[in-house]
This record gives sequence, C-alpha cells and structure tokens, in this order.
Amino acid sequence: MTKAHNEVDYRKRDAVAIITLNRPLKLNAMNSTMRNELIDALAKSESDGGVRVVILTGSGDKAFCAGRDLAEADVGQQEDFLPMIGDRIKLRKPIIAAVNGLAYGAGWFLVQGCDLCVASEDARFALPEAKVGRAPAWGCWLHGVVPQKIALELLMTGNPISAARAYEIGLINHVVPKEQVMARAMRLAEDLIAAAPLSVLTSKEVTYRTIGLPRPAALQLAFEIMAPIYVSEDAKEGVKAFREKRAPVWSGC
Repeated sequence: MTKAHNEVDYRKRDAVAIITLNRPLKLNAMNSTMRNELIDALAKSESDGGVRVVILTGSGDKAFCAGRDLAEADVGQQEDFLPMIGDRIKLRKPIIAAVNGLAYGAGWFLVQGCDLCVASEDARFALPEAKVGRAPAWGCWLHGVVPQKIALELLMTGNPISAARAYEIGLINHVVPKEQVMARAMRLAEDLIAAAPLSVLTSKEVTYRTIGLPRPAALQLAFEIMAPIYVSEDAKEGVKAFREKRAPVWSGC
C-alpha cells in the first residue's frame, strides 16, 4: 500500500508505517508543504489500527533533513512551524528515526522528537541556528536528552557533531553503515512489534509523562498508567507462552 505526496511519502510494510521526507534536491529541507504533509502522515499512522510502529526517514543519502528551508522562512517568531512530535502532535505509537546524512536544525528536532534513532556512520547532527542569527526555543527540551554543558555548546556554537558523538551523548541508539540504516530500523521495529502492544505503549507513556516529577509521584503515576497491563489478556498470554515454551500471540488487550 503506497500513498505518495509531493513532499512526503507514506508507505506501509506490514505493521510498520514508513514516512519519508521527500525533497532530496533540497536536502529534505522543511518548507510549509512538507510540514503540512508530515503532520498529515503522522496523523494517518496514529489512526491506522494496523500500524504498530512508525519509521521516519529522509529521501537519498545526503540528508535526513537539513533544517528549515530558509528561502521560505520569514524573520520573526515561528513557534507554530515545526511539527512538535510529543507536544502538539500526539503519537502514542513508537517512532524510530532512520538517519542518513545531515540532521540539522529541524532535522535534529525531528530526531529528538522520535523515541529511537538509527543513524549512518556518516550522519551529522547540528543545531546551527546561532550561525544564521536565529535560535531554537525548543532547545529547552534538550534537558534529559543530553547533558547541560553539551547542550549549551551545541546551541551556542551551532557546530555539528558526528554520529559517533551523537551516540556518545545519548541522542541516538545505533550507528551502522549507511547501506544498513533502514534494515536496522526495520529490525528494531520488529523487536517492538514482537513485544506486547500494551507494554510498549505504556512504557512510552510513562517515560514521557513522569519527566520532571519527584520520584514518589513518578512511581505512583507509573503504577496508575500500567495498572491495566497486569490484568490484561496479554499478561496472561505472556505467562502461558513462557510456560509452554512458545512465542506469545498478542491480542493487544
């Protein structure tokens, strides 16, 4: 099943939705059309009951997304422009970034908004806004993603970092040769699909909703969110499958 847009491509491979930023001649820089189509594609993946995992990637091997298209950008505050995954855009399902080439500015922001990330060895990451007289307000969300002093250096200098360095500071999960990026992202998606659906969804929800809470409040909220799991049919099936030494068959309830 394929749904092609002018700037964004949406495909399904079994239970995985693959969303591709599709402006390779512009290094997948984000303009208004791409922004709107990406928002639509993310909404489609969220509403599709047959989708368990989303992969976000970029067309070509030069860039995941080189940032906002400055040929279109106006001077002034642009707080509503970027698709804010996890804030204005609610996505309960896990989303994996598959990164080849550059992930600058808006590209970094999209990677940061994804739950997991696989990147090529030659990928580069940067927050270059300071170099063009701008600044990313969403840089405040780097707390908990990377250490403070590293965040400040990235934000204030705009200097890029390698995939290896991005892995060191905890921005990405896996670094692989560029020809293996999508295959590794798909294997990661398959690992998520093999796990119990409710466990995956609630683990993501608990992780984000407990950010900034004191330890007792975080634990209390975690138990409240995860309470339905312990009495679910999948919890019974998981134990039964373990005892019978077979793969579980999840129902999602």
